Amino acid sequence: MSAAKFPYADLGEFISALERDGDLKRISAPVDPTLELSEITQRVVRENGPALLFENPTRGDMPVAINLFGTPERTAKALGAAKLDDIGARIGELVKLELPIGFAGIREGLGKLMQLKSVPPKKVKSAPCQEVVYRGDKVDLNRLPGLQTWPGDGGIFHNFGLTHTKHPETGKRNLGLYRLQQHDSRTLGMHWQIHKDSTAHHAVAERRGERLPVAIAIGADPVVAYSAGAPLPAEIDEYLFAGFLRGERVEMVDCLTVPLQVPANAQIILEGYIEPGERKPEGPFGDHTGFYTPVEPFPVMHVECMTTRKNPIYHSIVTSKPPQEDYGLGKATERIFLPLLKLLIPDIVDYNMPEPGVFHNCLIVSIAKRYPKHAQKVMSAVWGAHMLGMAKLLVIVDEDCDVHDLNEVAWRALGNVDYSHDLVVNSGPVDHLDHASYQQFWGGKAGIDATRKLPGEGYTRGWPDEATMTAAVKATVDSRWREYGL
Repeated sequence: MSAAKFPYADLGEFISALERDGDLKRISAPVDPTLELSEITQRVVRENGPALLFENPTRGDMPVAINLFGTPERTAKALGAAKLDDIGARIGELVKLELPIGFAGIREGLGKLMQLKSVPPKKVKSAPCQEVVYRGDKVDLNRLPGLQTWPGDGGIFHNFGLTHTKHPETGKRNLGLYRLQQHDSRTLGMHWQIHKDSTAHHAVAERRGERLPVAIAIGADPVVAYSAGAPLPAEIDEYLFAGFLRGERVEMVDCLTVPLQVPANAQIILEGYIEPGERKPEGPFGDHTGFYTPVEPFPVMHVECMTTRKNPIYHSIVTSKPPQEDYGLGKATERIFLPLLKLLIPDIVDYNMPEPGVFHNCLIVSIAKRYPKHAQKVMSAVWGAHMLGMAKLLVIVDEDCDVHDLNEVAWRALGNVDYSHDLVVNSGPVDHLDHASYQQFWGGKAGIDATRKLPGEGYTRGWPDEATMTAAVKATVDSRWREYGL
C-alpha cells in the first residue's frame, strides 16, 4: 500500500500514489487515440504491467489515464485495502448482524446498514469539476481524447463515463457505467442495455413525453469509479455505497444546467438531456465479449454544457477478449460481494468468475454438500440471485476444491460427471451483449454437478477415495528436499 492518505481525494491523487509506488508509467511520446493507444495498453495489460498516463495524445487536449484497475492488487489499492477480500470481510462482519432472509432481506439489510454505518453524500457549493465552463455552441466533445479501440468500431467511444439519471416520478438517482459513442461534437449515443436502471428511467420519461436529464462524470476518484459499475440492487444508492467504501462522505455539486448532482472532484462533467422517442444507430463496438456488438438504435444525449478542471485528466478503459483491464474490476466485485452472496445462499463456500468467461458467462461454486441434489438446488438459487441470473454456465464442486485453481476445477468437472445425470439445462435471461444466444436477451444455460455423488442420488457403486499422499511422507520429503539435489 502507498503511504498516501486514503481515500484518494480525486483521480490525480490516486495517479500520484501509483507513481510513488512505481506502478504507473508516463508516456510522453505522441500517441494516437485511434487504435495505437489501445494496442499499447493491451500489450501492457497482458504483461500485468503498470497503469499508464499518455501525456500527449494526438487527438483531444488532455492526457489519458488508463489501466488504473488492471490487476486485483491495483484495484485493492484504489479501494483502500491490502487485498480485495478485506473489503468483503468488512461488509460481511456488518451485514451478518442484520440476519436478513432471502434476497429481499439482504437488500433491506444492506440499505439499513448503509444508513447506519456509512456517510451520505455531502453537497458543496463550488467544485473543481466546474473550474472551466463551456455552454451551448462552446461545447466541443472533440476536446476529449476518446478512443477508437478496434478497427471495426463505429467511431470514437468514451468508455468510462459515469452516467447519472433520476427516476422521473420517484426522484431515485442512478449511477451507471455505460459506453458512450460520440456521434458528433455535441451528441452521444447512450448504450443503455435492457436490464439497466437508466433504461427504466428513460422508459418512464418517454411514457410521460418528457426529456430525461443526464449528467456524465469522467475521471472521478477511484472509489466512485468502481461503485458506478458495482452490481447493487436498484434500492441502494451508489454514492452511499461509495461513502461506505471510502469511510467518508463523497462531495457532490449541483449541475449548472440539469437537476442532477455529480462528484465535485471529477475531472470532466457533461450535462444534457435525451429527447423522448429519439434514437440513433449505435455501434459496432469491440466489447468485453471479444466480438463486435451489432449496430442497434439507442437514445441520444444532447450535451448542453461541459465543465472541467483547469488541467483535466481523461480516464478510459480498453475492452475486448481477455485479458483486459476489467479483470481487476470483475475480481473486486467477486470478492467484495461474496459475503452477501453467502447470506443469500448459505450453501456457498466460495465462488470464482474466471476471466476467460468474461465473468458473467461462467461461475464456479464450491459447496459443503449435505444431501442429494444439493448442487442442483444451489444452481437454481444462483440463477435467481440478482445479476447472477445472467450466468450461462455453473460448475458446482465440493468444498475441498479450490475454485480459483482452474486445473483442479477442470479435473473435477471432467472426471466427476455423468452427463446423463449431472447436467442441468434450462433457459433464461442472458447479457444484452451475448452474441451466442439464438434469441437476443435470453438463451440456454447449463449447470454441471461436479460434486461427489451420493447413494440418494442413485449412485450405488460407492464413490472412490481420491489418491493422496500421507502427511508424514510429505513432511519427510519436505525436510530432506535439499538432499535430493533437485
